[in-house]
Amino acid sequence: MESIIKVTGITKNFKEIKALKGISFDVKPAEMFGLVGPDGAGKTTTIRLLCGLLIPNAGSAELFGYDLMKDKVKIQKQIGYLSQKFSLYGDLTIDENIEFFADLHGVKDYQNRRNELLEFTRLTPFRNRLADNLSGGMKQKLALACTLIHKPKIIFLDEPTTGVDPVSRRDFWKILSNLQKDGVTIFMSTPYLDEAERCNRVALLNNGEVLGFDTPQNIKSSIKKLIVEVVCSPIIKAYKLLKEKSNFEVQMFGDRLNVAFDDFNKDFGKIEKLFSENGIQMIDNRIIPTSLENVFIHLIGEAKSQTT
Repeated sequence: MESIIKVTGITKNFKEIKALKGISFDVKPAEMFGLVGPDGAGKTTTIRLLCGLLIPNAGSAELFGYDLMKDKVKIQKQIGYLSQKFSLYGDLTIDENIEFFADLHGVKDYQNRRNELLEFTRLTPFRNRLADNLSGGMKQKLALACTLIHKPKIIFLDEPTTGVDPVSRRDFWKILSNLQKDGVTIFMSTPYLDEAERCNRVALLNNGEVLGFDTPQNIKSSIKKLIVEVVCSPIIKAYKLLKEKSNFEVQMFGDRLNVAFDDFNKDFGKIEKLFSENGIQMIDNRIIPTSLENVFIHLIGEAKSQTT
């Protein structure tokens, strides 16, 4: 299948800061694509570049087969962009905000489209409410409705669910799933690895570099390690001990540890011995499926080891 977005060797510098270091990936039509990484990884810079709001220092990007640098206007007519700080007008109602963005995009006879979007986002009962009086989740749904008023073929969403309550996050994902079924290509950035699991494919971005690019399942299968969940006490002492006195990859999740093993039968005894010698009680352990978070931490560690 031909790619609707193709990024090749994109580099972007802000003075001495190297925000992107030659990243490459592609996105298929009607795909839900996730750009995943922590704050400062380069996610917003990537999206702003693909929307034509920034110019790369090197590399190229194509959208719909058009070169981004040569055909920016053609591309921008077919995309929608929901930024981290989408500018809704607080003194306008839901209806008036959508009308404003319809005028901005030159959409004529937008009333039917607006009604469809309000039903789609379940905002119809609140259409006369001022944007300032909406909850965080409702503001995000209104922002999405404004982004969709001109029927873009690709929508770029920059961390759309950050700061949104769990119920609104779930509603938002249902909306995105329905958009995808209608053939819209969704390109979203997120720091949440559980959200990345919902995407068709993801690019794991850290420090301006793509560490992994594939389906979530293939990325999880790429590391040949066994993840063991360990319940022990005291947990913080155990975590620090493994970080300082062992070579095992370890992550702490609340009251339990995730430890990565190359050979469980051979290596688990080393942890039991280390805990016993340092007064740590092993309460329980079990093998668990590898998560994207496990893989991401592993890949970050590998990247660091290659640069030192």
